[in-house]
Amino acid sequence: MGLRRWRHNPLCRPTDLAEAWVALVALLLICFAAPATGWVCGALTDASLQRTARLQQAERHAATATVLGTAPGRPAGDAEPATRHRMREPVLARWAAPDGTPRTGTLTPVRNTTGPGASFRVWTDDRGRPVNPPMTADSAREHAVLAGIGAAVGAAGVAEGARRLVVRQLVRRRYARLDRAWAQAGPDWGRTGADS
Repeated sequence: MGLRRWRHNPLCRPTDLAEAWVALVALLLICFAAPATGWVCGALTDASLQRTARLQQAERHAATATVLGTAPGRPAGDAEPATRHRMREPVLARWAAPDGTPRTGTLTPVRNTTGPGASFRVWTDDRGRPVNPPMTADSAREHAVLAGIGAAVGAAGVAEGARRLVVRQLVRRRYARLDRAWAQAGPDWGRTGADS
């Protein structure tokens, strides 16, 4: 009943009613369309990233690399001891390609190594070249969830931004009508002998 009275209120301007409808539509879009957009985006991203993860896991191979020494062109112990333990320094290492042929090159291990003879895990492609580790299914899922959340927040932001633009236009129109009404009604108000 309160809404019905408000709709038929003689003081209710058409722009007030339009503003209320715009707010209702924006609320419905934020509550229903934004989460649906996020879910669809997350599901599509998850499917794509899971395919990529399976492909990477099939194409990339784990190998054990053995440290031969410091990387060429970099003298041993050139960093201060306080910073050396935090930095991962490139090393000259040897590893085996998937077909068993030995490879040698400069690698940056995941953790600092203790020196020549230390070993660490490295990922290679089919030719034995070092590559990044393959994406895991859990990592793909986490990225898809973040993409879905981002899409939902973006859709909600678009709905709210559109609502604000429409309300701004309605307020401008409302003030323009009010200015015209004041201009017609009272330029002579308050002056003596103006027949008001």
